[in-house]
Amino acid sequence: MSAFADTLTRLFAEGHAAPIPDLLSDAQFARDGRRTPAAVLIAVTDVADNPQVILTQRPNTMRDHPGQVAFPGGKIDAGEDAITAALREAEEELALPRQAVQVIGVSDDYVTGTGFVVTPVVGVVPPGLPLVPHPSEVAAVFTAPLGLLLDSSQWQTNEVFWRGANRRYLEMDYQGFRIWGVTAAILANLARRIAYEKLSDVA
Repeated sequence: MSAFADTLTRLFAEGHAAPIPDLLSDAQFARDGRRTPAAVLIAVTDVADNPQVILTQRPNTMRDHPGQVAFPGGKIDAGEDAITAALREAEEELALPRQAVQVIGVSDDYVTGTGFVVTPVVGVVPPGLPLVPHPSEVAAVFTAPLGLLLDSSQWQTNEVFWRGANRRYLEMDYQGFRIWGVTAAILANLARRIAYEKLSDVA
């Protein structure tokens, strides 16, 4: 285990030691009580001085969240846990070898307005992996600095009237990619679990 991965593991465990009651969620907007288990992989490159997070853009033809920036991930199949599903989906979407992922831990579930219960799985991966996007599932793949994504001051808060109520959401433009919605909320919740300023001390 690298010094970076070791420090991330420690900070992740410390940050998840106690419950946080007011994490972001869109559960109030989910209709019909539908709850579909899903998992995503927050893959962080093992580069202490500038770790990056692997992100994708979904094709506009997708039924759920078309065109949005997302983590690799999807529904949890029968017999799978969140870690298995996240690693499988990353391999299917990006040809990211599951054996290349050092799993750090499972973070807080996020309930989407479309009824998915998304479990984020944080893992460390080697830099420079030759990722190959699956054309029917990924329109683009890119990376963004972990420090930027976990910095609350970098996010803009917006509000929209949706399904009978005002919904607040976070948004960031990064090199032409609009990061918002579920992905932004998961990152905001993770930022409350990981003290990034301590993580950067290993650089």
